[in-house]
Order: sequence, then structure tokens, then C-alpha cells
Amino acid sequence: MKLYSFKFLIFSLFFSILGFLTSCASEFEKVRTSNDPKLILNKANDYFKAEEYLSSQALYELALQYYRGKEEAEGIFINLAYTYYHTEEYITASHYFQNFSSTFSNSQRKEEADYMYAYSYYRLSPNFKLDQSYSIKSSEAFQLFANKYPDSARIPEVNRLLDEMRRKLEEKAFHQGFLYHQLSQYQSAVRSLEILLKDYPGSPFEDEAKLLLVKSSYNLADNSIEEKKLERYEETSTYCQKYADKLKDRKANKEIKDIQNKCISKIKSLKA
Repeated sequence: MKLYSFKFLIFSLFFSILGFLTSCASEFEKVRTSNDPKLILNKANDYFKAEEYLSSQALYELALQYYRGKEEAEGIFINLAYTYYHTEEYITASHYFQNFSSTFSNSQRKEEADYMYAYSYYRLSPNFKLDQSYSIKSSEAFQLFANKYPDSARIPEVNRLLDEMRRKLEEKAFHQGFLYHQLSQYQSAVRSLEILLKDYPGSPFEDEAKLLLVKSSYNLADNSIEEKKLERYEETSTYCQKYADKLKDRKANKEIKDIQNKCISKIKSLKA
């Protein structure tokens, strides 16, 4: 008897939920096909407040056709952008936030839209080992925001996110140079590490990058054809002179001096 009651309860609950979902779906369809702009907008706002973003998104898209150029369009447009943001469609969200900013240039929410445009790209920024195109776009957008709104209350957060993106790009650049070195692609390693040191002065990877650049340059010279050896040992010697005694780690400084001594010996031998 108890088992029967439990099964009856489960079936009752299942059909109640099914009935509720069917009712919600039919309500949404009724609103969507109503051709009533006010009803569509009100229900879109209700769905948005309830965090039912897919339903609100569909109705906002529909409402925009009725309210384009009217006072209500501003709220519809930015809420529509947020529906894409909350459903993790960040590229589309960034597009809508950017369009809002240009369309409603006098809006009190323009600063918010500009921030969310940059933040949507930030949400797309991947692990440093992957392609950093979105990190670069995010950094550019946040920098533009900081230039446009220097007195904004969001500036401390923007600066924090800019620092985070910078660290990721630095780490990507160093990892790339390190990987080239490991793969014995020494010329590419030297080029990558030179770019890192030029683009990110004061980077936490600076000392490691300098030492690795010297090692890569020396290995490049060592593995070059005879006609290139002298020129490349001289280049390595120049790097050694530039960085000698300037690294924080004494052992690293010694390594650079040892490589410099090897270069001097090789240069003398090649000039003899």
C-alpha cells in the first residue's frame, strides 16, 4: 500500500511539473504571437527580472521592432545585451553593448555599456597558453574606458583587470620564448624574448627572459653555419655585456659571464 502511494505521489508530481512547463510554454507563445507591443515588453521585463534570459531575449528582440526610435528602446537595448551576457554569448553581448553606447550616446548608462563591452571580452580571455586575441581586445577596451572616464568609480577595478590581462600576456610571451628554446628553435626564441623585454619592461619574467635570451642566442651561434658564427657570437657577446651583473640572481649573472667568456674565446678563434 505504501509503495503504491509513493508511486502515485511521484506520478502526480511529474504530471504537475509537466503541466506547469506546458502552461509556461503556452503563455510565452501566446505573448510572442500577440502582436501587442506593451504586453510583449512587460512580459520580457518579467522574464528578465526572473532571470529567464532566453525567454526575455526572444521577447526583447521582438519588442525592439515596435519600440525602435522610442523612449523605451534604450532599456530594451541594454537589457537585451545583458541577456546575451548572462547566457554566456559574450561576443554577441559585446556587440550589443558597443552598439548601445554608439546609439544612445547621451544615455546615463553609456559608461556602464562601455565597461560591459570590455568586460565581455574579458570573460572570453582564456588560459595564458592559448591564443590571447580576446585578452588583447579586452585590454584595449579597458584602456579606452580608463581614458574616456578617468574619474569613474570603476577605475580601480579596470586597473586591476588591466594588470591581470598584462600578466597573462607577459606569461604567454615568456612561455612562447621558453617553448621555442626547448624545441631548439633558437632564432624564434631570441625574437620572442626580445619582444617580451621591449613590450613589458619591469615584467616579473624579465630576469628569466634575459638569461634565456642569452642562452638561446649562444645556442643559435653554436649551431650556425660557419659563415654566420662570428656575427652571432658577437651578437651574443653584446647581450652578455648588456645584462651582465644586472640580474637579481647571482647564479644567473655568473651564467651570463660564463657565456660571455665562451663567446670571447670563440670570437678570437674565428678571427685567428
